[in-house]
Parts: sequence; C-alpha cells; structure tokens
Amino acid sequence: MTGGLMIRHISSLIMAMFILVVPFCLSVIPGERFTDNKDGTVTDHQQGLMWAKTDNIGDIDWHQADKWIRFTFPYSLPVLYENWRLPTLEELQSLHIKNKEYDGYEAECGQLLKISQEIQLTCGFVWSSDRQSITAQVFNFKRGIYYSDRLVHKRGYRALAVRDLN
Repeated sequence: MTGGLMIRHISSLIMAMFILVVPFCLSVIPGERFTDNKDGTVTDHQQGLMWAKTDNIGDIDWHQADKWIRFTFPYSLPVLYENWRLPTLEELQSLHIKNKEYDGYEAECGQLLKISQEIQLTCGFVWSSDRQSITAQVFNFKRGIYYSDRLVHKRGYRALAVRDLN
C-alpha cells in the first residue's frame, strides 16, 4: 500500500468509527438527552417525550396514580400541557442508566437510583401503564428491573407523568 492510499484508508476507518461511536456516546450522557423546561417538566429529546420533573411525592396505588397524573399534576404546572399519562414500561426502562460508573442519586426513601438527575424521584418504584386485569408493571430504578404487582398496592410506589411531544 502506498503512503497516500494508506492515509485515505486510515481516514475512512476513523470517519466510520466517528459516525458509529459518537451517537452512541451522546445517548448515554444524561445531560445531553434532557432539557429542563424550567416549568416542572423535562423534555426527553431521545424519546420525543415530556416528563414531569418529579413524581407525586408519596406512596400511591395504580388507580390513584392514574388519577393524579390526569387530574392533579397538569394543574400544578405554570403552563397547561395536555395528554399527560402513565408511562409505558418501555419508556420507564429508557430512563434507567445502565452505566456501572454512574452512581445515580439517593432518593428521599434512601434508595440509590440509576436515573438521570434531571428527573427527581422520591423513591425508585414507578407504576407503568402496562396492566393486566388486577396487576400492573412496576419499574425499579434501583435495580433496573420490573415486576408485576396488584393495582391496590402502594408501599413505595410512585407516579411519574409523561406526555408525547407530537
């Protein structure tokens, strides 16, 4: 290989690595993904969603969570946005930070949560909209796992509002 050809080959490899690696790196840096709207909400550019900046700040069962999100939370904001709902399990999973080097933050309930600091949870168990009969999925931001629990249980569970930007 001649010197010029080798330099072009190396340049192509570096460019390909840049194109493949940089978007991945940006997606795992929490600060790049979110914008604090300064009105109690956070825009999630990666998912095309708007999240509540905080949860409901207390133990809540699934039915209460659904009502709090639809009828109470929207009126706590200085700007009235429509279509607030419980997040899907997939949306909650997208908030969990899997990077072992990220320490997360300590919630009021004492749990160490692996979620971006732009969203402040008071405890790490969050109801999802995914339900079947008398149970719904709960996401655990301490461990990054989910499980089903009965809709009437509320110990440590929180409601986190979300809405689609479109």
